[in-house]
Amino acid sequence: MTQLSDTQAIILSAAAQRPELIALPLPESLRGGAAAKVIGAMLAKGLLEEVEADMRKGEPVWRETGDGHGVMLVATDAGLAAVGIEPNTSAAPEPAPKTRTPREGTKQATLIAMLRTPDGATIEEIMAATGWQSHTVRGAMAGALKKRLGLEVTSEKVEGRGRVYRL
Repeated sequence: MTQLSDTQAIILSAAAQRPELIALPLPESLRGGAAAKVIGAMLAKGLLEEVEADMRKGEPVWRETGDGHGVMLVATDAGLAAVGIEPNTSAAPEPAPKTRTPREGTKQATLIAMLRTPDGATIEEIMAATGWQSHTVRGAMAGALKKRLGLEVTSEKVEGRGRVYRL
């Protein structure tokens, strides 16, 4: 059984009583660096997870991602179990966690569209279309596409064209 601090137990118990198991708002006494430390530990233990917030619906935001999106905190099954609450598996299945999708018309959307074509795209072609430098293109593929969006980027060497990347 996971050892919880009093603060962690309060956060998870409150989340269990809220719709969609949202862990916000945090207790009034928990502010700034202390909140970041407690939440960081809970995320690392898998007791909470970050899910994209729909700010138009007024969902509470834990932090902003820097690209105009907000992230909220939701209790996981492990978090509920840590406070002695069985996840409700007999009811209708929980909605799938919100996945991040790029906005239309952005450079990231352009990158994804180029990589989804049958011919794929080279670093140079992506640089020309987005105005990015080569290290930014590689970083976007590794960080935004692979890690954040969970897309599988493949590459192969094509004669006369160089290394071609595809989704």
